[in-house]
Amino acid sequence: MNIARASIDRPIFTWIIMLICLFGGIWGFSALGRLEDPAFTIKQAVVITQYPGASAQQVATEVTEPLEAAIQRMAEVSEIRSVNRPGVSRIDVLVEDTINGDDLPEIWTELRERLQNVRGELPSEATTPVVDDGFGDVYGIFFAVTSEGFTDAERHQLATFLRREILTVDGVADVDIAGLPEEAIFVEPDLALSAQLGIDPQIIGQALATSNSITPAGSVNAGETRTQIQPAEGSDSVSEIAALTIGIGGELLNLIDISEVSRGRQDNPAQIIRFNGQPAFTLGVSGASNENIVDVGNRVDAHLVALATEIPYGVELHPIYQQHVVVDESSTGFLINLAMSVGIVVLVLALFMGPRAALVVGATLLLTVVGTLLFMAIFSIEMERISLGALIIAMGMLVDNAIVVAEGMQIAMARGKSSRDAADEAAGKTQIPLLGATIVGIMAFAGIGLSPDSTGEFMFSLFAVIGISLLLSWVLAVTATPLLGHYVFKQGGESAGDPYGGLVFRGYAAMLRGALHIRWLVLAALIGVTAACYVGFGMVKQQFFPNSNTPLFFVHYTMQQGTPISATAEQMEIVEAYLAEHEDVVAVSTFVGQGATRFLLTYGAEPPNPAYGHLIIRTENLDQIPPLQAELEAFAAQNLPEGEFRTERLVFGPGGGSPIEVRFSGRDPEVLRDLSDQAIALMTDASANILAPRIDWREQELVLRPRYVTERGQAAGISRDDVADMILFATDGVTVGTYREGDRAIPIVVRVAPDSDAGIMDQVLGTQDGSSLLPIEQIVDGFALEPQNTVIRRLDRVPTITVGASIPPDMTAAQVHAEIRSVIEAMSLPIGYKMEWGGEFESSADANASLGAQLPITILIMVLITVLLFNAVRQPLIIWLLVPMSVNGAAIGLLGAGLPFTFTALLGLLSLSGMLIKNGIVLVEEIDIVRREGTALREAIVTASTSRLRPVLLAAATTIMGMIPLLGDAFFVSMAVTIMGGLAFASILTLVAAPVLYDVFFGGARQAKMAAAPA
Repeated sequence: MNIARASIDRPIFTWIIMLICLFGGIWGFSALGRLEDPAFTIKQAVVITQYPGASAQQVATEVTEPLEAAIQRMAEVSEIRSVNRPGVSRIDVLVEDTINGDDLPEIWTELRERLQNVRGELPSEATTPVVDDGFGDVYGIFFAVTSEGFTDAERHQLATFLRREILTVDGVADVDIAGLPEEAIFVEPDLALSAQLGIDPQIIGQALATSNSITPAGSVNAGETRTQIQPAEGSDSVSEIAALTIGIGGELLNLIDISEVSRGRQDNPAQIIRFNGQPAFTLGVSGASNENIVDVGNRVDAHLVALATEIPYGVELHPIYQQHVVVDESSTGFLINLAMSVGIVVLVLALFMGPRAALVVGATLLLTVVGTLLFMAIFSIEMERISLGALIIAMGMLVDNAIVVAEGMQIAMARGKSSRDAADEAAGKTQIPLLGATIVGIMAFAGIGLSPDSTGEFMFSLFAVIGISLLLSWVLAVTATPLLGHYVFKQGGESAGDPYGGLVFRGYAAMLRGALHIRWLVLAALIGVTAACYVGFGMVKQQFFPNSNTPLFFVHYTMQQGTPISATAEQMEIVEAYLAEHEDVVAVSTFVGQGATRFLLTYGAEPPNPAYGHLIIRTENLDQIPPLQAELEAFAAQNLPEGEFRTERLVFGPGGGSPIEVRFSGRDPEVLRDLSDQAIALMTDASANILAPRIDWREQELVLRPRYVTERGQAAGISRDDVADMILFATDGVTVGTYREGDRAIPIVVRVAPDSDAGIMDQVLGTQDGSSLLPIEQIVDGFALEPQNTVIRRLDRVPTITVGASIPPDMTAAQVHAEIRSVIEAMSLPIGYKMEWGGEFESSADANASLGAQLPITILIMVLITVLLFNAVRQPLIIWLLVPMSVNGAAIGLLGAGLPFTFTALLGLLSLSGMLIKNGIVLVEEIDIVRREGTALREAIVTASTSRLRPVLLAAATTIMGMIPLLGDAFFVSMAVTIMGGLAFASILTLVAAPVLYDVFFGGARQAKMAAAPA
């Protein structure tokens, strides 16, 4: 039995389906998880190893090299990157994209075991490697906390209190605190008095080392009980540390008698954070992976409101980024756009098909959308940027099936047929072609959604939602649409006029007959237009990801390598003061020394560097960002010439890096620096659009190295380490112990007072027997000044230097890359060295390669489906010849709107191809049906095409009009323009090109019949 007839004969089943879709969709919408981006595993871990006192080259050779060698033996590892700085090694371990996220814990366990096994090969002074496998955690609820007038100790207590309280909120996975003041207990001996008394500073350090230590003190048995003995409490205040006694020559001296003891901030903290110019620390909250981030964020906000009475006056929490608010606004905006799109569809249908058809098709469309939400909830597909985009993309194809069935049924009933017979006729001849065309439309996205790598993981919801919605649209088109038509459509008389006798239909039929008459000219014109559009498409700007909807942008400011963090912070104050005068600036968050906590999945924070400053600037709206960027860069050029200043938009895509990058790899750092200098010169000569060229190794630093005299040092029993310790004491200070304050461990630092007149060469060293103190100049013959690479980067164990550059805001990376590509690739490289492109070119190429790997399979499946539908070759060939022409309207639309071809535009083009193939299948199938009834070829082509005129035009019109609400959305605008322009042109292809091609392919049979006919 025909499904459509059965849906009318047995309406109870159809009503059950419809009610399940309606009420299930309402439940699904409330139950759906909400995220900003799809849940996505960053398959990366970071290994940190400290090697105090070592140069960057020593770190690379003695620590990083053996660790990387051990890591490289893991089959799952795809890439190893390392950054070597004086005293610290950082190794980023990236695993294969095809690895399942659930397998990562086991991989990280194996990584730790391998690093533990190689620990014995590291220098004894190196610490045990620490593996951070939470590198990809996202703290999307991100606050800056200011507390003017509070002491540093009170700020730490406040942070502990807030963290503890927020962790109690249901759904919160972790809370990250950054930027708290770094305190120390400073012990500054009186050098003159110490020398007079013969006190070696090391003796002070030894006394302080155990001032607050915790060691076991045993236990005692008393009868049947066992009592634990705890050690005596240590020094728990600065005054008690100052009162410590030191034995000197048989006498006891209080530490306060020979030293100044104080508590204060460390001179060179790891990070300094300010919010709107005020000192601050940040508080980042991450939600559990299985939680709705909107609910989690609302619960956090409610808990903070409840805590208001317990939070001291003067403490303020300023939101830097609120993921739950962004997601909630996106969801609300989607609902508004969806409602507008459905309303526009119904309005267009009402104008061209009448209110009854608008009611039937509109109801089917609504049921399809809400039914999709039901299945999304069942299959745990969250409502996020990609899945919402999938629903919007699918909107262009959802209405097709219902329009075809409703239009066919309405025409048949107007001719006098009953609703059952009309449904039987309309759906009977189209349900299989529509099903095949629907599957073909789904398969257009299979290459993205089913890719086994990270692209597939990120984009799976796109494929899943499109698949669910399109299949559901077909089911409802052959069940709900006939039933609703049965109730709504009116039956006409057998004498009703020709439904295709109107002026538009007759005009189209006449035009089509003329086109068939001059088919070769039409074909040549189509080829010419297509060729011209492909040339035009080459002129369309290429951009991997569009800019974000969030009114945020970044400033990156990097001073000369070796600049202390205090100097960098002072430079950032200049920018803060300038921005404070701008009314359009809502907030400025300043991070000095390193980037912010990862508050977005696509945010890439800069690693620690005292010479680096970073601003997160929020404006009132997106339109204010470009002019403010230009003003800032002009201001920096005049007022901040000491460093490299650049601004960056927040984009919907991976962060970090530069839009233009080229890498050089080889063994010799000098050769690499020379190649990078050559590349910068060539790039700037080749293009005026290369801005702020830079290398990631930064400048070489001048370092001081003491000239240790071995003979004198050995004679006095003073080693190189003793000299190093003394120099450390005279400069940064020596950490000799720990002062505990609750859960905090505050270092005790012995140092020369910063305001002391004594320099390094004025210091004294104790001899091996402790009998005397020698001036350091007797052991050291001055200092040598030498340049060193203090940043050495490696890629897969090979030193690699990267040249990066920014581009003007009105240019795309693809445009600028095309200007410099030939000159860089023409560079002559020494043997053993290689060049690779990075930046957006590499990211785009990787994404395209991932898509391209799956595309042949999906295209083959789509071709097979079309062949099986027709059980022939010529009809599928006609349909597939239309696909290359789908670019035509997209190119015209993007060029006309001045928009770049982005990743979302690519999705729009895939959707467009699916719609074109779908319309082509139904039209060609209709021509075959009319021909089988005995109609002559050209008349069959005209008759069938005329009957498809209204469904094709209405589907196109409703889709195009339905995209209008998206034109104001930064993420979807290029996709909307691609679909709107492409579909307008695709309608011409379907209604003109397909019939002409059909006539070309089957015209030979007609001519053969004419030749065989008697004269």
